[in-house]
Amino acid sequence: MKKIISALRGTRDFYPEDKFKQNWLLEKIRTISESFGYQEYEVPYLERLELFAAKSGEELVKKQAFVFQDRDGEEITLRPELTPSLARMVAQKQGELGFPLRWWAFGPIWRYERPAKGRSREFFQWNIDMIGADSPEADAELIAVAANLFKIVGLSPNQVMIRINDRKLMYKKLLEIGVNENQVIEVLRLIDRKDKLAPEAWIQYGRELGFEVGMLSALNTLLENYDLWKDSERLTRCFATLEVMGVRGFTQFDPKVTRGLDYYTGIVFEAFDLDGGRAILGGGHYGNLVADVGGESLPGVGFAMGDVMFPIVLEKYGLLPQEIPPAADVLVTVFNQDTQNESIRIADELRKAGTRMICYPEPAKLPKQLKFADKMGIRLAVILGPDEIQTGNVIIKDLKTTEQISARRENLQSEINRLLA
Repeated sequence: MKKIISALRGTRDFYPEDKFKQNWLLEKIRTISESFGYQEYEVPYLERLELFAAKSGEELVKKQAFVFQDRDGEEITLRPELTPSLARMVAQKQGELGFPLRWWAFGPIWRYERPAKGRSREFFQWNIDMIGADSPEADAELIAVAANLFKIVGLSPNQVMIRINDRKLMYKKLLEIGVNENQVIEVLRLIDRKDKLAPEAWIQYGRELGFEVGMLSALNTLLENYDLWKDSERLTRCFATLEVMGVRGFTQFDPKVTRGLDYYTGIVFEAFDLDGGRAILGGGHYGNLVADVGGESLPGVGFAMGDVMFPIVLEKYGLLPQEIPPAADVLVTVFNQDTQNESIRIADELRKAGTRMICYPEPAKLPKQLKFADKMGIRLAVILGPDEIQTGNVIIKDLKTTEQISARRENLQSEINRLLA
């Protein structure tokens, strides 16, 4: 037996049923994005590595990006995220755009990661951002966008939760417990691993980074204070806005949420599946990203959600569509070579009238054609032979009920409409 060449590790094939489910999710994303006034955009799949090198963090660039040299020797990467590209687009036309702008995108991302359940090397991602606003109310709007997506797909706060923190608040509190300013970013990364490691392993990891046991104990106490948000005006206003927007129940404060990317400067948030603890989406407030790529300084807030983990969560709760619609509602059969053009003519008339239909591509025995229609989920078959052509009739067979009727050719469309109603 010949060996079938397999797909690359960490990539996915989308059979029609898979693509239908992805498009179903995209439709929900589009509905929510546009309901908040966000416009769709797109950026290149290929970017210069330097765009990400100083903005996305060392781990993303050095360990996860697919990097290669073009024929001129310039380092190029398949985009590992969208936000720096978005910032570049804004910087290029900053004087022409109206702020605050609200943009969203859905497209492929590539990261060189170890493939696992909910994680692949090539995936699609929803990015949505507001640029040019610097208020906690703007941060709350993006969180509300995520919560409203959860609502329309049928998820509840008992199943998913958006956990929120403020990096400025954490920066202040870390200095208060004795962390040096030049250690803050490293400590934030340590905090980000708090729920990903066993307690002993987390302490050991902190020791390896050079922190004393006393410092780690003080940090642990800080991370157990779930009233800490009351010391942050931004968080207080953010949660008040979420209450007004009717999605406060989907949110909670969590001092352990810090987000790993270096460009976040304020409120950060992640959504989690409460049954299993896997992250679904994440984002936050950034203050200097547009300036970092050559534009004038502009604040922004946004988040990203991949299309791998979220459908797994929806599948677990029975919220993904299980049946896909058939490719067509009607099959026009072909009796023989002499009648084929007449079958094609009828099919064309039906198609122009708005009927989703398939004309069998070649003469074949009728049982074979009907079996094909049944396997494809097609409801009706139009049967046309020499006798029907001579009399001006057609036979319509309902493959669901096995009943069939004879109809005049001029009444075919109305009969099909009646049977499909």
